Amino acid sequence: MGSTRRLTVAQAVVAYLRAQYIERDGERGRFITGVFGIFGHGNVAGMGEALEADTAMHGADALRYLQGRNEQGLVHAAAAYSKQLRRLRTYACTTSIGPGATNMITGAALATVNRLPVLLLPGDLFATRRVTPVLQQLERPESQDVSVNDAFKPVSRYWDRINRPEQLLTALPAAFRVLTSPVETGAVTLALPQDVQAEAYDYPTHLFEPRTWVVPRQRPDVTLLARAADAIARAERPMIVAGGGVRHSESEAALAAFAERFGIPVTETQAGKGSLAWDHALNLGAIGATGGSAGNAVARDADVVVAIGTRLSDFTTASWTAWQDPDVRFVAINVAELDAAKARAIPVVADARAALEELTQALGARGYMGVAPDRRDHQERLRTDWNAEVERVLHLAAPRHVSQPEAIRLTMEAAAPDGIVVCAAGSLPGDLHKLWRSPRPGGYHLEYGYSTMGYEVAGGMGVALAEPDRRVYVMVGDGSWLMLSAELATAVQEGIAMTVVLLDNHGFRCIRNLSGSCGGEGTFQDFRYRDTATGQLTGDVLPLDFAANAASLGAHVVTAHSPADLARALAGTTGVTGPVVIVTEVDPSVEVPGYDSWWDVPVAAVSDKPEVRAAHAAYERARGAMRQAH
Repeated sequence: MGSTRRLTVAQAVVAYLRAQYIERDGERGRFITGVFGIFGHGNVAGMGEALEADTAMHGADALRYLQGRNEQGLVHAAAAYSKQLRRLRTYACTTSIGPGATNMITGAALATVNRLPVLLLPGDLFATRRVTPVLQQLERPESQDVSVNDAFKPVSRYWDRINRPEQLLTALPAAFRVLTSPVETGAVTLALPQDVQAEAYDYPTHLFEPRTWVVPRQRPDVTLLARAADAIARAERPMIVAGGGVRHSESEAALAAFAERFGIPVTETQAGKGSLAWDHALNLGAIGATGGSAGNAVARDADVVVAIGTRLSDFTTASWTAWQDPDVRFVAINVAELDAAKARAIPVVADARAALEELTQALGARGYMGVAPDRRDHQERLRTDWNAEVERVLHLAAPRHVSQPEAIRLTMEAAAPDGIVVCAAGSLPGDLHKLWRSPRPGGYHLEYGYSTMGYEVAGGMGVALAEPDRRVYVMVGDGSWLMLSAELATAVQEGIAMTVVLLDNHGFRCIRNLSGSCGGEGTFQDFRYRDTATGQLTGDVLPLDFAANAASLGAHVVTAHSPADLARALAGTTGVTGPVVIVTEVDPSVEVPGYDSWWDVPVAAVSDKPEVRAAHAAYERARGAMRQAH
C-alpha cells in the first residue's frame, strides 16, 4: 500500500490546487493563483476551513484568498485575470449553495463563450439526504438528484458533482485536463455537497504531488497546410482577420513577420485588437459591424481571408455581409476544429504561431512574392485615410459636457503607452474598437464574446491583479455600473490601483439607438421618472448620484464636468492608492459613424408605425447582401 494523507474533501481540493502547474515554451508557473469567494452555510465549514488551514500552514505562499461582493463579479474577475495572462493562470471561485451558486452562472457562460479557464466550486445539497430539504434547496417532484447546480451544465465545459470523497481521484485530473486545454477550456464546475466537503478520506499522497500540464503548440496537418498555401498563393486580394487566438497563443510576432513578408493587410476583431501596433503599416484596424472604413473596405473585395484564432461571430463578419466577392475563400487557423471548420474554410487546426511559421515556409517554397505593388498602394491609402478619420472623430466636441469620442481620446492619452483599457458592453465597445489605438499587445481588454453588462469593474480588478505594473483604465456606462459595481469594494480592500471612467448618459443609450434604427422610440431605455400624464418613462431625468455611490464603496472619486476637467482628473489620480472613479456626464448627441457595416437585428414585419415599416424595408434590402456562410 502506498502512503496516504487523511484530509477532508475540501482540504484535498485545496491541496490539489496548490500542486497544479502549467507550462508552455519552457515557462512554468502555478496555474491556480488563488481563490475568490463568498461564504455561506454551504461552504464555510468545508472550503472555508480548508482555506484557513492552508493560510495557517503556508503563510505568504498560501493560495491567495480574495473576498468577493457578488458571486457573478468574482467569476468575471477570475476570467479577466486569465484572459490577460493568455489563459496560463486563473483563480478558483467558491460559493455557498443556492443563490450564491446560481449567481455564478452568468460568469460561467462568459468564461465558456470566451474560452477562458475558470474553476467554480459551488456548495451543494446534502449527498446523504439525511437532511432534506436544506436551506436554499430546490425541490423537484420527479427526482431528488437535482439541485440548482445542474443549471451550470450547459454553460460549463466540464461538470461534476462530488458525492463521495474518493470521486476526487478522477474528477480533479479530468477538470484540470479541460481547464488547461487550449481547445476545450472554459468554465469547469465541481459541485461540492456541503456534507461531503467536511468528510475525511485517506487520499494517496501522489494526488498532491506537483503536476505540470503542458500546453502544446499543435502543428498543422501537412495536406491541409498545403491547400491553405495554394489558396493564398493564388490570391490577388488576400487579407488577415486577427482574433483572440493570436493573443492566447502569444503569436503577435509571428503574425507581424507573416504579414510583413507577404504584404497582407491585417484587420482585428475585438479580442484580436492590439495583435499589431495600431500604427503598423499593415494594420487596417477594426473589421465588421463595429469596424472602420479601411478594415471593411479591404474585406469587401477580398478573394482569400486568412482567419486566425477567431470564431467569426456576427459582429466580426457584419452578419456575413463583410465579404462581397462571390468566390471568396477562407483559410481558418484555429486550435479548435469547431471554429476552423466555419465558413467552409480550409481548416488548419493548429496553434497560431506554429501554423504561421509553417505557412510562411510553404509559401516561400512556392515562390510566393506576396501582394502586388498596386494592391499594397491601395491598402496604404485605406490605412492613411482611416487614421485621419479616427483623428477627426476623436476630436468631435459636444455642445455640452463631454462627447464619448472625447472621453475615449482623453483616456487613451492618459493610458499611453502602457495602460490597459477594459470594457464590455453598451456603445463603448463599438467606439473603442474603432478609435482606441493600442501600441502594444495586452493594452486592449474587451469582453465581447458575451458582452456582459457588469463585467467592467470586476474585470478591471482581474486585469490589475494580472498586470499590477500597468495602469488599468475601466470605461463603463451608467447602465453597466448600476448592474454590477460592488467589486469596487474588493479593489478598495486589496489596494488595487485602477481608474474607472464612468460615463453618465442617463440610460441604456446603446439599445436606445438600436431601437431607433428599428423604427422604435427607445424611451424604454431612458433613466427618467414615469410621466403620470402619459404613463411613459418621459419625465425628468433620475437624480442618480454616481459619485456618491462610488464614494460609499470607498473609492477616491472625482467629478468631471468638461473635457478639461476629465483631462485633469485622469492626469491627477494615477498616483492614488486604490481605485479611482471619475464620473463624467456624456452628451449622447455626438455619435461615432458606422463604416459600411451592418448587423442583423430583425425588424418587425408588421406595424402600424411608418417608421417601423421603413426600417423593415431597409432591413430586407440589407439582408440581401448576406452570404451563405455554412
